[in-house]
Amino acid sequence: MRYQFKFRPYQRRFVRSLTTNHGNWDIREGIILRLTDESGKVGWGEIAPISWFGSETLEQALDFCRQLPREITDEMIFSIPDELPACQFGFESAPEWRSEFFSMPHTQSFSALLPSGEAALNQWETLWQQGYRTFKWKIGVYAIADELKIFESLIHSLPASTKLRLDANGGLSYEEANLWLWTCDNFKANPELALEIEFIEQPLPVEQFQGMLELSRSYETAIALDESVATLRQLAACHQQGWRGIFVIKPGIVGSPSRLRKFCHQHQIDTVFSSVFETAIARLAALQLAAELSRNNRAIGFGIDHFFEQEDTWLQSLWNDL
Repeated sequence: MRYQFKFRPYQRRFVRSLTTNHGNWDIREGIILRLTDESGKVGWGEIAPISWFGSETLEQALDFCRQLPREITDEMIFSIPDELPACQFGFESAPEWRSEFFSMPHTQSFSALLPSGEAALNQWETLWQQGYRTFKWKIGVYAIADELKIFESLIHSLPASTKLRLDANGGLSYEEANLWLWTCDNFKANPELALEIEFIEQPLPVEQFQGMLELSRSYETAIALDESVATLRQLAACHQQGWRGIFVIKPGIVGSPSRLRKFCHQHQIDTVFSSVFETAIARLAALQLAAELSRNNRAIGFGIDHFFEQEDTWLQSLWNDL
């Protein structure tokens, strides 16, 4: 199949800075792709890299788009190198994109991202009223003693049926990770606490894989890998090294959707699909993958709408204004 190819860069400002162990993030930048096939059907794709998470940089993605001819083929799409995983995802999912999927019911439950620090105590209730029952809270941002106090307040404020995930973004030391896991195990052992602490996400940096493997075998509280499995290459490497816990998959930067499908079907891994703060275009493709490949009925991490102003006509404006 041949496609007429066009692209546009975009910027979307967060309502408030997203603060993680990697620092503050104020503006989401990416690239919208438009592929028109020989029959005139239009498919949309999105490249939404996060370089500090393991994908290519935005500039590398732009350079790749600029060097492509105006007419591209399936063969060119499927030969995008592994060093450009967000490009692999954007281009490969574009021909499958159909606007009618927006009305499809998605049966998965969503996890909502809480702000780091004490702000979480003020925001969970609004999100609960919007229907969220699983929350993710960023840790490893402030002093551990302060975060443990906030954590205790948070778990005593959240309703009994809540599931809570803690995300360290690789920001804990081995000793701090032990303390967090020990604290979570103690809370889990308390019969009066009906709330479920589902897992701690990426407690240690990527290079400390063996440490996370040891910790996963030492505590009741589960560990999920995130930064360690950002791309398909990393995903396969961690599985090969013995990880049988939870894999957090960010479709927008993991790489080729077809190869991801093949890997998940072959190994039946325990997955949580998660957002990269993409627009509705990449989110649509990501949700299709999540619906197809999720196991164990885990909430998917796409409850991030409250981090952006709602812009219903932004795509049309982007395309018409440039």
